[in-house]
Amino acid sequence: MNTLRNKVQLIGRLGQDPEIINLESGKKLAKFSLATNESYTNASGQKVDKVEWHNLVAWNKTADIVEKYITKGKEIAIDGKLTNRSYETKQGEKRYITEVVVNELLLLGNN
Repeated sequence: MNTLRNKVQLIGRLGQDPEIINLESGKKLAKFSLATNESYTNASGQKVDKVEWHNLVAWNKTADIVEKYITKGKEIAIDGKLTNRSYETKQGEKRYITEVVVNELLLLGNN
């Protein structure tokens, strides 16, 4: 491992339809959330299902694909990288958010 890379791969389902934003600069942004599931058996022998939600963003051509083909409930696989950013609420509070910037995506299943 000569270099460590910021790389994320996820498979999951969309929790809602993507939000598509056309910026004044001409760029397109797609924002959406993805649910991933994992199951395990706890110390009591009970099966536990755990759902994690991930905030995803896609830009330009990838955002075009998201807008055209991706809707709530669709199962997709994505490849991307983690980013962190901050913003200020209308009340002046500083908030921090971690997002996955999608580089590639693949539609899965027949849904």
